[in-house]
Amino acid sequence: QAQLVESGGGSAQAGGSLRLSCVASEYSDGRYCVAWFREVPGKGRERVAAIYLAYGWTYYDESVKGRFTISRDSAKNTVDLQMSSLKPEDTAVYYCARYVTASGGYCSISIDPYKDWGQGTRVTVSS
Repeated sequence: QAQLVESGGGSAQAGGSLRLSCVASEYSDGRYCVAWFREVPGKGRERVAAIYLAYGWTYYDESVKGRFTISRDSAKNTVDLQMSSLKPEDTAVYYCARYVTASGGYCSISIDPYKDWGQGTRVTVSS
C-alpha cells in the first residue's frame, strides 16, 4: 500500500507561517488528486486544499483561501502546504491524502474517494 508521510507541523503564533510537506514514494500518476485535510476533536475531517497533479489545478476552502498555498515539488516528490497568516482556528491535525480521479480534474471535497492517507501532523496556533 502506498504510504504518505507528513512533516512540518508544530507551533506558531497567530499571524505566523508553517509549511507542511507530504512525501510519497511516487506521484507518477498525473490523475492523482492530492489534498490536505484537517481535523479537530468533535468535528470530521475537512478538506482545506487540493491539487490535481496533471494540470496543477488547485482548490481551497474559503476559510484558507488567500492564506494557504498547495503546490507540488517534483524534485522532492512532495506536495506541500504553505500556511501563512495563521489563526488560532487553524489549530488541528493535518492529513494529506490522495486518490486517482476519473472526474477530469475535479478533486473531491469529501474524504470518501481518498484512498491513501498519511498519519497526520499537528499544528497549533496560539493567539
